[in-house]
Amino acid sequence: MNNMTKKHLSALAFTLVTGLTSFGMSSVAMATELVAGDLKLTAPWIRASVPGQVNGAGYVQINNQAAQADRLISATTNGVNRVELHTIINENGVAKMREVPGIDVPASGVVKLMPGGFHIMFLGLSAPFKADTTVPVTLKFEKAGEVKVNFEIKPPTFNPGAMSGHDSHKH
Repeated sequence: MNNMTKKHLSALAFTLVTGLTSFGMSSVAMATELVAGDLKLTAPWIRASVPGQVNGAGYVQINNQAAQADRLISATTNGVNRVELHTIINENGVAKMREVPGIDVPASGVVKLMPGGFHIMFLGLSAPFKADTTVPVTLKFEKAGEVKVNFEIKPPTFNPGAMSGHDSHKH
């Protein structure tokens, strides 16, 4: 091959790789949002386990496009003893985690499950959550029914507070 042909092939290969990389990146971005009826679930995640950790917490933003409220009433997954819905309350200046029977998703509104507020608690892990993997979780809503969501496992040091548009929803 002459130099000109090698340059053209190199440029073509670069364009192809760049295009595929861009496609892959947009696919990843799209995978962090799921629409189920009137609900849009965005950025579901769990922090990876650290050595000795037997529990974990899951977070997601839920947008309700419907004119009537819905309610997250349970979550299930394999590889844990049980899954509970929790919130953080402040008692005499001390933050305490408490189980809740459900999490309201207001009509035409948003609820954010984030550190320091509502979350999904995975109790009694049979294996640690490993970064760069996903955990399939079924969320059950009163009106929307069951929604299967893949929660992305982030590094144990992941800090969503540093991302714009992510803050805790507290009661």
